[in-house]
Parts: sequence; C-alpha cells; structure tokens
Amino acid sequence: MTTSGRAIILISLLGLGACSTMTLDGRLIDTRYQSTNHDSRVRYLILHFTQLDFDRSVQALTRAEGPRRVSSHYLVGLEPPTIFRLVDEDRRAWHAGQSFWRGDTQLNASSIGIEIVNLGDDAAPGVNFVDFPPAQIDAVVALVRDIVTRHRIAPHRVLGHSDIAPQRKTDPGPKFPWRRLAEEGLIPWPDPAAVAAALPAQQASLPPVSWFQQQLDAIGFEVPRHGEFDEPTRRVIANFQMRYRPAKFDGVPDAETAALLDVAGRPSGGWLIRDKSGAWAPYKPD
Repeated sequence: MTTSGRAIILISLLGLGACSTMTLDGRLIDTRYQSTNHDSRVRYLILHFTQLDFDRSVQALTRAEGPRRVSSHYLVGLEPPTIFRLVDEDRRAWHAGQSFWRGDTQLNASSIGIEIVNLGDDAAPGVNFVDFPPAQIDAVVALVRDIVTRHRIAPHRVLGHSDIAPQRKTDPGPKFPWRRLAEEGLIPWPDPAAVAAALPAQQASLPPVSWFQQQLDAIGFEVPRHGEFDEPTRRVIANFQMRYRPAKFDGVPDAETAALLDVAGRPSGGWLIRDKSGAWAPYKPD
C-alpha cells in the first residue's frame, strides 16, 4: 500500500471516530447525523421544603435506606444558602412520589426536584410554618431560572409538592413566596384586575362545592368531582390557597378563593406572566 493510501485510510478512520462511539459488543454507532426534532425529557420543576434542619436533610436525601428512601436533584441550604446538587439532572430523583398534574402522573420521571432546607410545619409548637430567609429565596430564584431556561420548562409547570400531591403534602407551604416567582417572570399569576372584578359576584352568591371542584380540576389538580365538601376537597382548596392566597388557607370555600378560581379556571385564559421588559402579558397554559 502506498503512503498516500495509508494516509487516506487513516483520515477516514479518524473521521469515523470523531462521530462514533464504541458500544459494549464492539459495534460502532455513527453520530454524524443529528436530528433537530427533540427537546428535554424534563417537563416539570417541583419545589419542596425538607421539614428538617440541614444535617438531617442531607442524611435523608442522600443516605436514607428502606421504604422511605428519597432524593432530590438539588438542595438549597440555609446559612449560607448554598446550592447542592445531589442527583445529576439526567437521572430520576425520588422526590415527587405518587403525583398528578393536568393528566400527567408519576412525575419523578419527567421532573427536576428542588428541596429547600426549612422546618415547614414541623417547627416549634404554635408556629404555623417557618419563614424562608431572603438570601435563601434569592438562591432558589436563581436556580429555578437556570433550570427552566436550560430545559425550557413551561411556566405553568413550575409547581409545589402540594400541587401535585395535595392529599399528602403541604410543601413548600404558605410562607414560600410564589408571588416573587411571578414577579420574576418564572410562573403565571391570576390576573389581579380580573380577580377584583369577579369578587363582588362571588360575595353575593357563593358557587356550590361542585363548581370549586370543577375549577380546580381545570387548573390541573387531582380533586374529587362528587359535589361534596369532604376532607380530600378541603385539602386541595387549602393547597390552592397556600399558593395564591396565603393569608388564609383553611381550605374553606369563600368568595376570595372563588374569585381566584373563577379567573384561573377560565377556558379563555385568566393568567398573566411578566415578560422580559417587565410588562404583564396574557398567558394561556397549553
């Protein structure tokens, strides 16, 4: 074989190696063609509080054994509010459990989880949930922005554990500043002007329980649809209130909750989102 022939073969092999990977049985996978028709497998971002101090949070999320094994992709500390990556984003973490949102189930498979060190409702007797320090929330906001930008997660799919599992969970709880995330343009918010306009009618005549259930279902919650005010229904209403009306979250249907649900559950869309210019614009979940 001539020197030029050897050079051609060598160049060809080098070119093949640059766009191939070796599999276990020795076959080559050629990667020279790349489709543009794809997106991230991650469709949801789920926020939690740990209900534990930092040391016990780390233990629970990294070393717990037995049936209560849990994990999360990220843990946001308290003092200082360091962001820890516990599970690579391309791996499934065990943070959501039995879950549901807008017809999707088992959200561990399609979500990234963020645990926030916070004692939640396991604080001292008489303390109704614990505040999140501003510096910790700043870290959470930065992390949320980074994740949703890289994975192109839709704003209405940034959720709390209480949204996707309202019968079991209350985190991140009423002290978590969801409104701050809305102000940052990371999640949509019910149109305040439309809510104010809807309030008088709800004060004059409160809808039946079946209407509350219908509106919660339209938003995405898993909620009973039998028209009775039972404990499962109360829990879903309470978790909705924790997010959008945290001043009172007893789960009792009232006019303010009804006005919020009237707007949020409208088929024509009652949501706003803040755009890059800082202006509020209509938003319709897909």
